[in-house]
Amino acid sequence: MVVGENSRDNDMPVNPTREKKLSNMRAAGKDDNIILKPAREMTLESALEYIEDDELVEVTPTQLRLRKTVLSTIERRKQNRGK
Repeated sequence: MVVGENSRDNDMPVNPTREKKLSNMRAAGKDDNIILKPAREMTLESALEYIEDDELVEVTPTQLRLRKTVLSTIERRKQNRGK
């Protein structure tokens, strides 16, 4: 699924279900709270305008979801090499 926007023009594969590993080690950088923008409520028309060539809009009676046409990151890389 598409879970966010990237400021660059390329796609960034992420796994939002994976949790951050907590350890006893102190990191050099701080883990400040990140302020996220609220989710964008989209209509069907705005979702169709928003998607790119390699994305789809899934429509159910209660939700609209944006997702990639090819779900596997590895398969998407193979497709992009062929272009």
